[in-house]
Amino acid sequence: MPIPPFVVELRALVGTRELWLPAVTAVVRRGDDILLTERVDNGRWAPVTGIVDPGEEPAVAARREALEEAGVEITVDRLAAVSVSPRITHPNGDQGVYLDITFACSWVSGEPYPADDENTDVRWWPIRDLPPMQDWMRARIDAGLSDEVAARFLT
Repeated sequence: MPIPPFVVELRALVGTRELWLPAVTAVVRRGDDILLTERVDNGRWAPVTGIVDPGEEPAVAARREALEEAGVEITVDRLAAVSVSPRITHPNGDQGVYLDITFACSWVSGEPYPADDENTDVRWWPIRDLPPMQDWMRARIDAGLSDEVAARFLT
């Protein structure tokens, strides 16, 4: 999905300056595999992520993002972690810091494919053989795969 309309409106007021935005990460598991997307903006692998729309429940946002980005239906099983991303500068110069809510999720249906223009590839990866990625993304995956019931507060 392109930049959400509410972010476009904010950007008209603040330009490329740093925005603080709510976001979700869906660590989607199917057996011994997890779903990863290869991002267009930085070429890196990551779980499904996205911005929470105004008034949207975070778990609903995680399900929406999985469908929009990867074409798969999921269930949200539990809250896994809460963290703040480092400052991200997008290719267009926009800066953002994201308050991320990470969920452990399960695959329900659909075969993954790049369902939007944000990803060049979407596929299942064996948990034991994940591709290189940013440490803070890997921490979200680890939290999502953990058997811990309580959420982690990543710092």
